[in-house]
Amino acid sequence: MRKIHKIDTVKTSLPTKKRVSAYARVSLESERLLNSLSAQVSHYSAFIQKHTEWEYVGVYVDSGQSGTSSGRDEFQRLIADCEAGKIDIVLTKSISRFARNTVDLLETVRHLRELGVEVHFEREKINSMSNDGELMLSILASFAQEESRTVSENLKWAIRKGFQEGKPHRQHIYGYRYRNGNFEIVPEEAEVVRFIFDCYLKEISAANTAKMLNESGTKPYYGEKFRGCTIRNMLVNEFYMGTLLLQKTYVECHLTHKGRKNNGELPMYCIEDSHPAIISRAVFQRAQEERARRKALGVLANVGINTSELTSKLICGACGGVFHRKTRTSSNGTRTVYWRCLTKANKGKAVCSMGNVIDDKLKQVATDVLGLGEYDSDAFVKHINFVSVTGKETLVFHFMDGTEVTKHWKRTGHKDAWTVERKQAESDRRARLREGKQ
Repeated sequence: MRKIHKIDTVKTSLPTKKRVSAYARVSLESERLLNSLSAQVSHYSAFIQKHTEWEYVGVYVDSGQSGTSSGRDEFQRLIADCEAGKIDIVLTKSISRFARNTVDLLETVRHLRELGVEVHFEREKINSMSNDGELMLSILASFAQEESRTVSENLKWAIRKGFQEGKPHRQHIYGYRYRNGNFEIVPEEAEVVRFIFDCYLKEISAANTAKMLNESGTKPYYGEKFRGCTIRNMLVNEFYMGTLLLQKTYVECHLTHKGRKNNGELPMYCIEDSHPAIISRAVFQRAQEERARRKALGVLANVGINTSELTSKLICGACGGVFHRKTRTSSNGTRTVYWRCLTKANKGKAVCSMGNVIDDKLKQVATDVLGLGEYDSDAFVKHINFVSVTGKETLVFHFMDGTEVTKHWKRTGHKDAWTVERKQAESDRRARLREGKQ
């Protein structure tokens, strides 16, 4: 008798395509290098799409960034997409394009390997998933890092040699254009510079000057709008009086590329009358004197802020923050002026729990400390350097001559609020209530 057996079909699935991306970078933005970057993008786009077993994800591109820089936006986006499971393979030209810091390179490659993402380094012919991949990466990345250090040191030497010869490194100054080795004044921008110094000497704040320039449609060298910090930086730039001060800043480490202000760590070079001046030395000196005056006054120098003689004088003994003035109006219209720690106001009681200080009480205690019959704001400014709020109802007055006086005060806010007028108003209110019930 015939027997018939059913043989089930074996389901076969098509091989899953690997999702492949590439990372490209150039460290400086110039037409030649940007053309090179464009060539890299075209090369990887065509190379990935040529492999039928690969699925093209895209090319991540950073321009104008160093391999040692941590601020590469596209590189960070690439890592985020790998973590999201969108990429299986990353192609890159070389180790130096990926990173020149050995530690960061290995940490990144190991992290991607844990995610199951391969990194192919084209020049070195290294696959991060291979058995000897990490060893080769460690060796070659160390060479790349040393190469970066050597290039950085050579560049520093060239820049500092130029400083010794009076050659500027920075050539982009608002009001000037650098042509044929010389700085030439741009007339329309020079007028803006003179306007800025003139406003400052008329006691107009940097913020208000920036606002006026923006409203007139005037554009800065970088960005779309003038800002207060831009104005302040221009006001202290000796370049505008024809003086060139070289090596005001320097790069401490070739890995971080962070600039630091030169406070005497390296020599500086001052060249007077190195280029045409936009403002006179006398105007520049007056601006510096005005700056020193405002700095000494602190927040009181800003006429746009509602200040008093107590502003910036009241210091929190718990967190070191500054107290600022507030006004509270009760339901019956009574206004109470008090001072509270700005840290507490911004970050809450968990950071600073210092209590408030009533303005009237502060002035009353200050009057007693100064030995006066009534409060005198001029006397306070003349004799008191600052006041520390060291605890609940405790004030420490620091005099200009270095002496200190500790005073305690009592909170009588609730009692003080019951003025004769308020008592009468409350009595009238209760009388009306009684009449309404009858």
